[in-house]
Amino acid sequence: MNKFNSIIAMAIVAATFTACKKDSSEPVIVVPPSDGSTLTLNGLIGAEAGSSAGNSVYVDFSKDKQTSVARASWDLGFYSGDEFRVILNHTAGATAIALDKTDLNQVTAADTTALATSAALALGQGAGGFGLVDAVSGTKSAYLSGTVIKEVSATDAANKVYIINRGAAGFTENRGWQKVRVLRSGNGYTLQYAKINETTFKTLVVAKDANYNFKAVSFVNGPVNVEPAKADWDIEWSLSTYKASETIPYTFSDFVILNFIAGVQAGEVLTSKVSYADFKESDISSVTFKSERDVIAGNWRITSGGTLGVKTDRFYAVKDGAGNVYKLKFVSFISNDGGTRGKPVMEYKLVKKA
Repeated sequence: MNKFNSIIAMAIVAATFTACKKDSSEPVIVVPPSDGSTLTLNGLIGAEAGSSAGNSVYVDFSKDKQTSVARASWDLGFYSGDEFRVILNHTAGATAIALDKTDLNQVTAADTTALATSAALALGQGAGGFGLVDAVSGTKSAYLSGTVIKEVSATDAANKVYIINRGAAGFTENRGWQKVRVLRSGNGYTLQYAKINETTFKTLVVAKDANYNFKAVSFVNGPVNVEPAKADWDIEWSLSTYKASETIPYTFSDFVILNFIAGVQAGEVLTSKVSYADFKESDISSVTFKSERDVIAGNWRITSGGTLGVKTDRFYAVKDGAGNVYKLKFVSFISNDGGTRGKPVMEYKLVKKA
């Protein structure tokens, strides 16, 4: 009987302990999205001109958060999705061109002499035009299919060497040229890279991370943190490669890019139809939402040829990746409208919670 009683007692203690564990478990706290705020973006690193602000700034409306990252801190971005794609640093005006070689050690300064003489890797009116830069507009599929570095093949011999003009930290100073080759490494990438005159190259393995759109690498510092996790930003404000015309790529200041790779959408709303103050949930159905890189772009401001400053005749409806809809307007960005170049002010308000 004693043995039997002991077993019963132990069972009671175990059941009590289990019940206590269940009772003491903490509830999952869901943080509601921000109702809105006004943010002054931190685009300046130091005393640089605001038109060539050194930072890119990522904004997450639902968390009232901005993340500033030096534009010159990275060179390549490695896509974490299903495809094997590599992007150039559009915030530095980087360009690239493929060589008909697959061995980095066989590429020397002689391979770049003609490129330098002809300005073939120059951003703007160089011979390569838009063939030197990643897609500057369009949807996710158009952007990924338009990378200068072609999709990395599972067949090593099919992956060419590329010469990369790293662009400029501002508008003038060049960051130098690099030779690179990218291979697949399992479900990730192997990057081979060196300066043009170097006879040996460095190798770096870059793993895909499903929490991010792209994982960034610097030719100087190796892996670096640039984009926040894809669920943690909605728009990026930065200097960026865009277009001066349909044939000439150009570097634009104060450019706004959607997190279109992760599904963020936006639509422009004219105040002639409804004011920012009056825009409410019932007005959302009248907005044409687009999932394109350049829905906002530089359409929100005037820098020449008119009254300089923020355009007050428009604002934007932005649907984040979770489905929350915000209305967004720019308040100032230049001395003419009471602002500071490189530190634009924006206001946003939650219109519909997901």
